[in-house]
Amino acid sequence: MTAGTAAPPAPSPNLALNQLVDRRRARGDSLVHLAFGEARLPVLPQLADRLAAGATRAAYGPVAGGEGVRTAVAGYFTRRRLPTTPDRIVVAPGSKPLLMALQLVIPGDVLLPRPAWNTYAPQAAYAGKRAFGVPIPADCGGVPEPGALRTALHRARATGADPRLLILTLPDNPTGTLAPPALIRELGALAREEELLIVADEIYRDIVHDPDATPFLSPAEAAPERTVVTSGLSKSLGLGGWRIGVARFPEGDTGELLRDAVVAAASELWSTLAGPMQHVAEYAYAEPPEIVARVRAAARLHGAVARAVHRIAVDAGARCRPPTGGFYVYPDFAPLRDRLAARGITDSASLASALLDDSGIVVLAGHLLGDDPQALRFKAATSLLYGDERQQAEALCADDPTQLPHIAGELARIADGFGRLAAPHRRPEEAP
Repeated sequence: MTAGTAAPPAPSPNLALNQLVDRRRARGDSLVHLAFGEARLPVLPQLADRLAAGATRAAYGPVAGGEGVRTAVAGYFTRRRLPTTPDRIVVAPGSKPLLMALQLVIPGDVLLPRPAWNTYAPQAAYAGKRAFGVPIPADCGGVPEPGALRTALHRARATGADPRLLILTLPDNPTGTLAPPALIRELGALAREEELLIVADEIYRDIVHDPDATPFLSPAEAAPERTVVTSGLSKSLGLGGWRIGVARFPEGDTGELLRDAVVAAASELWSTLAGPMQHVAEYAYAEPPEIVARVRAAARLHGAVARAVHRIAVDAGARCRPPTGGFYVYPDFAPLRDRLAARGITDSASLASALLDDSGIVVLAGHLLGDDPQALRFKAATSLLYGDERQQAEALCADDPTQLPHIAGELARIADGFGRLAAPHRRPEEAP
């Protein structure tokens, strides 16, 4: 590097860990991979057929997406109590670019839950914004408590910062929990009072494990005039590598200005979603019966395995919020702090390193998600435990996927690894 050149930013930590796992497995290492939030599911044959049928769509087309796909996405949101017209929809190669575009076009700084998905804060930095994290209490389902959010907002303004954007993930990544409707209404009222815009990242919305027991209220219902909703097909249908994302903009002047600004940014950043992927998205967002059945089966699978890992963490002595959506658990090993400190484990980085070195378990340390570095927390993505494509299909159909040999074996390794953390530390001279 030349003198005076800033060091390049580090790559996304979860993507970097995923590549590390691939390299180590290629050389023969046996690892339990819990560090990457990919929904490992077999591709539905109907989706593959749609992709092939759309292969001749080689023209660029409109930046926001064709009329057909935007109509299908508008219908998807309308069926979820968010009446939507196609002109308020933009499609893109993944929800990540849409989130980045929103950070670029919305002025001011950003308020984030703490911890939060590890992409929000780096995107804010790329957009020249300051990001302010607000801790999330255990009963808040991954969103800040309104009083704490208001305090953080006023403190930030007192330092000269200008927070204007609040990003929420529902259900939450990394805790796997869902904010209760009453809390979302309070946050919507606060956003209105403080003139904040909300970006509701709802990419896990269709993976609520038990929708009857866990009601979902979108911030776009609580504060419709100031909420943009983003989503995609990577989590619900396991199409991460196909990169299909969508955004829904509010009605009114604010929504129109935001949509136009994002389309302008898109015209310079990605031009349009690839034609074949628009063909896939138009079919998927219309939600024919086979899509509905697959999403329900996937949500059931994700819930069963996430709950199993939650039980393992609690049995090992950790505090852990019961997962209700998505495929994450976020254990806190603070109750074992003294025992872990005797082994040199004093923070989230050393905790993640110990799990990898001692048990071959790969997790995403909490400090990489904006959490307190001294906390003994990490994110475990349970969706990577389903095996190869044949085993994934078997897991989708199983009455109890946790009893399948390939999943049960991975769960046993996790139980052993977490149990080692809980075991009393012996000095070498104390060994039998």
